[in-house]
Amino acid sequence: MLVSFKRISKFGWEKFTRDRTSTMGALVVMVIAISIVTGIFLLQGISNFVIVTLQESVDVSAYFIDDIAEDEILQARAEILQLAEVKSVEYVSKEQALEVFLRTHKNDEVVLQSLNAVGFNPLLPSLNIIAHDSSQYASIVRSLEDSSFMSFISDIDYFNRIPVIERIASVTTGIQKGVLILGIVTALVAILVAFNTIRLTIYNSKEEIEVMRLVGTSNWFIRGPFLVQGVIVGVTASVVSLFLFYGIV
Repeated sequence: MLVSFKRISKFGWEKFTRDRTSTMGALVVMVIAISIVTGIFLLQGISNFVIVTLQESVDVSAYFIDDIAEDEILQARAEILQLAEVKSVEYVSKEQALEVFLRTHKNDEVVLQSLNAVGFNPLLPSLNIIAHDSSQYASIVRSLEDSSFMSFISDIDYFNRIPVIERIASVTTGIQKGVLILGIVTALVAILVAFNTIRLTIYNSKEEIEVMRLVGTSNWFIRGPFLVQGVIVGVTASVVSLFLFYGIV
């Protein structure tokens, strides 16, 4: 058994090095097929990153009344975090909100003068809520409206952000469907390319197979060198594809 395996391996290697035209053709085709499949995974990773970035770029803020204690807001934050739809909740105090406001409008003299004329910090503390999916904000807002701390909430800016949220939901859904369709198509192409490569390799060795049949060679001994050649081609194509995509990644 060991002797037969060594002979099959030897014949497979000789077939790989001797049939240069067939080997190079199979190698190029396999590099293309592996690159297609690798590209699918790369595209999937990129699309997931884009979707997460888009979804995290929008949130819903609940603004609390001015004279509420910070402990009450933190308790409300803990209750909101228990909702299955909620990914994260960030507490923004009046002071933090003012710092952000000043950084945003540092070059707008009219706004800064108006703020100075007021004489105090008019901004409200808030909780910025990010959902796992943009389609879940409506459910989160309903939960807020039914909560025990709704009487402390001055405003929820969900209704002002509905157009943005709906647009992001539409874009992310389109990306997911597009990647899925493209993945199926490219996978089918890769499979067809691989099968046609195998058929062409066998066809080119038709006379050699016929001779081996005539001398009574077993099916395993006929198939063996082709399998070894295929393994070598596959490993070589994988290494080539790895170097190609290393620079891209």
